[in-house]
Amino acid sequence: MKNIDTYRNKNVLVIGLGKSGVNSAKLLVRLGSNVTVNDKNDKPDLKQVEELEKLGVKVVTGSHPLSLLDNTDIVVKNPVVPYNNPIVQKALENHITVITEPELAFEILDAQMIGVTGTNGKTTTTTMITEMLNHGRVKGKAYAAGNIGIPSTEIAQKATKDDVMVTELSSFQLMGITKLHPHIAVITNIYEAHTDWHGSRKNYVKAKERIMLNQTADDYLVINWDNEEWREISKQSKAKVVPFSRKKLSTDGAYQDGEYLYYKDEKIINVHDIRVPGTHNIENALAAITVAKIMGQDNNEIITVLKNFTGVKHRTQYVTSVEGRKFYNDSKATNMEATEKALSGFKDNVILLAGGLDRGYEFNDLVPALQDHVKALIVFGETAQLLEKAGEKSGIKKIIKTKDVVSAVPIAYDLSEKQDIVLLSPACASWDQWPNFEVRGDKFIEAVEKLEQQLEEKK
Repeated sequence: MKNIDTYRNKNVLVIGLGKSGVNSAKLLVRLGSNVTVNDKNDKPDLKQVEELEKLGVKVVTGSHPLSLLDNTDIVVKNPVVPYNNPIVQKALENHITVITEPELAFEILDAQMIGVTGTNGKTTTTTMITEMLNHGRVKGKAYAAGNIGIPSTEIAQKATKDDVMVTELSSFQLMGITKLHPHIAVITNIYEAHTDWHGSRKNYVKAKERIMLNQTADDYLVINWDNEEWREISKQSKAKVVPFSRKKLSTDGAYQDGEYLYYKDEKIINVHDIRVPGTHNIENALAAITVAKIMGQDNNEIITVLKNFTGVKHRTQYVTSVEGRKFYNDSKATNMEATEKALSGFKDNVILLAGGLDRGYEFNDLVPALQDHVKALIVFGETAQLLEKAGEKSGIKKIIKTKDVVSAVPIAYDLSEKQDIVLLSPACASWDQWPNFEVRGDKFIEAVEKLEQQLEEKK
């Protein structure tokens, strides 16, 4: 890591006791800061608190007292804390610098950075890129970090000049950057999401565009070319634009032509050799291929990864087969577009489990996908009634409302037949019932395993 004096003897307030907050606090202590960590939760993890206090960190929980800003020089904000939070608003009014954890990580990073953002596909693309860059690597290592669940500050402290940090960046994280500068920036796609947090779709798009903020002509922007809006976004970039296109709207980067994926004039792989299902995963593969080729990776290494890549947990993740029914966990599908893409990846009949946080929109746009793929629909959460209406519009005969994803699993089995797909792809965020999509997905997996065990015991 780089030795910097930026934070030495500075009074830094870290808002949030999550993984990113704890790692930020530890790094700031190492950089010579006077650190206070603040979390509104009045029942924090006591081991974390004790660990931080042993390092000399002051920990304040239960609320966000504005007095914490007295003499504060810098605020490192948990990405999900909105800018209209009173303590964040007050910090900005007082002209206190407010950043997020990836910005702090970049300032000490010795390694090259690749940044990946977008509405859907960020984690899968980040993982694919990391595996491609590591396969057959002789010197250094590619690390996955960021919104994927591994704090950037953790990786930045150990990555060397021979390494690469492939960083998944959410819109929330990108709002808090000023210096962060990926050598390669990837925009997988931009759909409707998080408007409740950003206030409007326009603000959400602007947040995503910040990944290009500090790029120069020596850098690269890898962007999905299959939408006019995204092509327009690329015109703002100072970097070299390298498109990827499933619809073959450009051949200047990676693209699909018939059954094959190409990079410029090089045939890379047959789409049927890619193990993860769905057109969305073809797009993710195209984005990853583009980055790997820019980084000079050999085609054979790229092909090997795509042939063996089985997916990322909670992203169209194959769980198991129970009496001929295949169960898939796509808990990360927190919007309609993600669910639509997941459905498009299956040819067999689908029993769809969907529902979650009500963000104020209806599900009419999902109707065509429901018509084409869904045999039965099981709904739950705040949006259960809205999804039920969408299911009725699509002509689905079997629609059942239940408590949650756990109770939905045995119902799905009862409604299914051999060769059917049981798919959790909620089209909604999880926060009405679960802390995050990971917990929701884990509960689904546990319920499937319990069902399998019960059926075995009956034999």
